[in-house]
Amino acid sequence: MTAVTVEAVEEVGTRTVALTLETPGGFDAEPGQFLLVRATIDGSEERRSSGNRSETGGVEETGYYTLSSPDTDGTMEITVEYVPEGTLAPWLAERTAGDEISIEGPFGDVRYTGEGDAVVLAEGPGIGPAVGIAERAREGGHDATVVFWGEDPPHRDRLDALEADGATVLVVESLDEAVDSLTGSDATVYVFGFESFVRDAKTVAEATGAADVRAESFGPR
Repeated sequence: MTAVTVEAVEEVGTRTVALTLETPGGFDAEPGQFLLVRATIDGSEERRSSGNRSETGGVEETGYYTLSSPDTDGTMEITVEYVPEGTLAPWLAERTAGDEISIEGPFGDVRYTGEGDAVVLAEGPGIGPAVGIAERAREGGHDATVVFWGEDPPHRDRLDALEADGATVLVVESLDEAVDSLTGSDATVYVFGFESFVRDAKTVAEATGAADVRAESFGPR
């Protein structure tokens, strides 16, 4: 467990914030990987996880948040979607610059290392790793496509900047609208979202002949 300083907190969408964190010495991760965030809230240690009781009597919940920055040089970012009745996520949304949070990681085999074209299918907070991967791809001169399922995606400013830089950005009501972007492409396809979305997105991607589909599920919605 490592304590890191919060450098900035920015509202990036409806009930969604981006936390910029200092990168501790020796830490290295790629966009698509995730951190475990831990915090002491109201005297009990909480983890946004499985609902088990902690030794201090609090409720343990998963605290896994996927990196949403293209790299971890100096600072890194996580995107947090929260609801008022939540525990850790609203607490994170209330942090200010100079606060400290504790992290573990990085974890996860789904990562973009900066090689090759990338297509990212995302919903909800999955837009975080989507923009991080797309930005990393464009920095390396590769094609990038972001497909967001839903309305009014967070990180709209970054999506607009990606479009201006030559990336393809689609906001869709049905994943069928993404078929043309997947068909015939040899890009690696990344999928980030909750279980049902990940299942459907993988089915669509594989049906178009995508040879390399890498998915990270955030669990049930």
